[in-house]
Amino acid sequence: MSVSSMKARVFLKNNQNVLQLLHRFQSNLAGLDSKKLEITPAGPKEVKAKPEVKDLVFGKNFTDHMLKVRWTANEGWHQPKITPFENFSMHPGAKVLHYAQELFEGMKAYRGVDDKIRMFRPMHNMARMNVTAQRACLPTFEGSEFVECIRKLIQIDQEWVPHCTSSSLYIRPTLIGTEAALGVSPANEAELYVILCPVGPYFATGLKPVNLLADPNFIRAWPGGCGFAKMGSNYAPTLWIGKHAEKYGCQQVLWLFGADHEITEVGAMNIFALFDHGSGKKELVTPPLDQGIILPGVTRRSIIELVSEWGEFEVSERKVTMKEVLEANSKGQLLEMFGAGTAAVVSPVGGIYFDGKMQQIPVPETSLAQRIMNSMSDIYYGRVKHNWAIDVEEWKIDRNQHLQDYVNAEEKLRR
Repeated sequence: MSVSSMKARVFLKNNQNVLQLLHRFQSNLAGLDSKKLEITPAGPKEVKAKPEVKDLVFGKNFTDHMLKVRWTANEGWHQPKITPFENFSMHPGAKVLHYAQELFEGMKAYRGVDDKIRMFRPMHNMARMNVTAQRACLPTFEGSEFVECIRKLIQIDQEWVPHCTSSSLYIRPTLIGTEAALGVSPANEAELYVILCPVGPYFATGLKPVNLLADPNFIRAWPGGCGFAKMGSNYAPTLWIGKHAEKYGCQQVLWLFGADHEITEVGAMNIFALFDHGSGKKELVTPPLDQGIILPGVTRRSIIELVSEWGEFEVSERKVTMKEVLEANSKGQLLEMFGAGTAAVVSPVGGIYFDGKMQQIPVPETSLAQRIMNSMSDIYYGRVKHNWAIDVEEWKIDRNQHLQDYVNAEEKLRR
C-alpha cells in the first residue's frame, strides 16, 4: 500500500468512518424505501415539447417529472414521490437560504447504440452524497433505494434521453435543509429531490484545449474544510475568480495550495498530467485525496482504474507542484494535462497563466485525453459492455447489500 493510500485511510477513519456514515441504517427512524414510491404522471398541459439535440444548452431544459422525498427528524424519511415538474414553495426562513445547508450530485444516463438507457456508476455518487450529507449535518439514506427511485424517474421520462451517442441525460440529485428557523443549527426538516436535464456534448466539435489561471492568492479548499464534499457553498466563491481569469485569456482556474503551489483541481474538475521521465513507462499523475481538499470524482476514479487496466502507464496519486510542471514542460517531459469530470469527461489544457506568463502546454494530436474520452464513451453508450454501466431496465435492487455497496463504493472513491 502506498503512503498516500495509507494517509487517505487514516483521514477517512478519523473523519468519514463508513460506519458513522450508515448510522441511520441502524436507527429507529424510517429509512428511504423505494417500495413506497408514489407516482403522479404529468397531465397533457404539464408535458413540455422536447428540444432538438442541436439546441440543447447545459442545464436549461428540464424533463416533465421530478423525484421528491421529505425527511423530518422525528420520523425519518417520508414516502418518495414522483410528480410533475414544479416549483418549490419554501419558507423564507429555511436554513438552506441562510446557511447554505445544501449538497448536490452530478450523474448522467446515456442512450446506447442498442437503444438501452444506462446510468454510470451510480452507487459511487450515492456514497459521495452520503459523505457530504454527514458533513453538512443533513440526513443520510440508503443509496440503493434512492437509485431505484431515480431509475423509475428515468423510465418515466425516458423519451427525454437523447436518441444519439453525443448527448445524455444529466441527473441532479439535491438535498437541502428546509426547516424554517434562523438559529445556526442542523435542520430538523430536509428535502431530497432529483431533476433531469437533457444535455448536448460539452465540446460540440471535439476536444478543445482551455487556458488556466494559476494564482496562489486564491484558494479553493484547505485541510479541515469541505473541499472533499460536493456542497453548493464550495462553488459560489469560485465564480468571481473564474470571471477574473478571463482578463488573462483563461477559461478556467487551476487551483493551487500551499507554499510550494501544489496543483489540486481545475475549475470544478479533477486534474491529470502525463509525464515522460525518460525511464520506463510514462506516468499519469493526479493529486491524492489524503488532505481532504480535493473532490473524489467518479470520473477521476474511473480514469485511474481504466488506465491502470491498460498496463501501459504508471498511474500515480501523488503531490504535483507548479515547479514540477514548469520544469517538466521546459524539458519536454510534460506530454499533456487535462481536467476530468462528469460534464466534460475530459478537458485538455492548452496553457497555464502563472507568475505573469502564459505557459503553453502540449496538446498532442494523438492524446491520452482523447483515448480516455473514446474509451469512456464506448462504455457510456454500450459499444463496450462494462459493469460500470447500469441498464435502467435490468438493474435489480438488493436490499441485503446496502452496507457492502457503501463499503465497496467508499473504498474505491477514496483510494
